[in-house]
Amino acid sequence: MEALKRVAKCTNNGSNRPQKSLILLFIGFLIALLGIIILTITAVLMSGGSTSFGVVIFIGPIPIVVGAGSEAQWLILFAVILAVLSIIMFMAIRKQADKKVS
Repeated sequence: MEALKRVAKCTNNGSNRPQKSLILLFIGFLIALLGIIILTITAVLMSGGSTSFGVVIFIGPIPIVVGAGSEAQWLILFAVILAVLSIIMFMAIRKQADKKVS
């Protein structure tokens, strides 16, 4: 509860913009970590099923796609589509920013 009060306090004050960003980054990291923990526990407890995964890692503009499991081909296809869409969105946003500067 104390952490939520601190977050609410920071959002009311407009002068702490970097602090707000760090708090949101920290909250996002905790949510991702909690999701990984829940998935790991579920995979261990439900060992009768099959597990599949797909991962996209961006190093600069180059996506590296990895997957394993019975449904890996679909997960890799989905990851590649997301990677292409993210590159297209990046280029569109950059083009908009260049227009505003000119």
